Amino acid sequence: MSISDTLDPSRIRRVLVTKLRHHGDVLLASPVLGTLNRYLPQAQIDALVYHDTRDMLSEHPALSQLHLVTKRGSLREEWRLLQALRSRRYDLLVHLTSSARGAWLARMLKPAVSVAPNHPGKLYRDSFTHLYQHANARHMVECNLDALRRIGLWPEESDKKLVLVAGADAERGAEKHLRDLGLEAGKFILIHPTSRWQFKCWPEEKVAELAIRLAERGFPLLFTSAPDAQETGMIQRILARLPFPAPSLAGRLTLKELAALTARARLFIGMDSAPMHIAAAVGTPVVALFGPSGANIWGPWQVPARVITSDHSCRPCGLDGCGGSKRSDCLEIIPTGRVLDAALELMAQAR
Repeated sequence: MSISDTLDPSRIRRVLVTKLRHHGDVLLASPVLGTLNRYLPQAQIDALVYHDTRDMLSEHPALSQLHLVTKRGSLREEWRLLQALRSRRYDLLVHLTSSARGAWLARMLKPAVSVAPNHPGKLYRDSFTHLYQHANARHMVECNLDALRRIGLWPEESDKKLVLVAGADAERGAEKHLRDLGLEAGKFILIHPTSRWQFKCWPEEKVAELAIRLAERGFPLLFTSAPDAQETGMIQRILARLPFPAPSLAGRLTLKELAALTARARLFIGMDSAPMHIAAAVGTPVVALFGPSGANIWGPWQVPARVITSDHSCRPCGLDGCGGSKRSDCLEIIPTGRVLDAALELMAQAR
């Protein structure tokens, strides 16, 4: 098929955006929906994500339909999904990950225009009308938007904001949690020191030391984590190190509730993780500790922030800990004082 480098917006009636990755990755794709909506106000914009990441995009104001797929779905589930997607008759497919699924979707849905990251192999070259390049050391938000630039839809600065809608139920839930804990919105520091990947976590004893030094300065604290047993166990061990009781909602929040609660925090302190991106999306200042991953690609986006890293020449290596050990020396070596100073400085500037 012969096609120009840019599309004709007037001919686009339905768009499918696919982001089949983790929670944070999906949230970082949210500006793509808003940019498409500005350029194609007449079009219906759908998205396809994994079922467990749906909260990152559900209720997005630019979204018409949100299609869900499980990571290891049955053939029946896959067939139903394909039939649902075919019934939408998409004119444009924006595939934001390098996966064979996207290539097969492009072939089966047959949109007039389809764009995806450049990926080695004949399957990709023959499946999409446009391929875009991933630039080194470019933030993932911009990399996602490069898919649109490739087809002539140039984002404005106002398009680039992360969008996460918590929803009324989550907002009410957050207010109730704060009342029950005796915390006041805008006053407490939310500490989320966990990640599903242990090699991204700061040592428990340093988290506890930071909490003690913040509490000594009169800052109310709140701990959160995902419901995974490894993460809630880490919070329990941190709390056991404290000489005072500290409120915790570890394992008790949905992602939407976490977003609503984070929006009410004075400051978020955490790791390179989806909750850090959630904090950026809701506009809460962020102190983030980075180890093997690159903050220039995955750092807090468009929010007042301090990123704490070590000076190791090997970082960011992208490995799951030093030598694959699940422990990262570049992260563990970061002193408590640096994180404390960053938190105090950021809060002082936000007054």
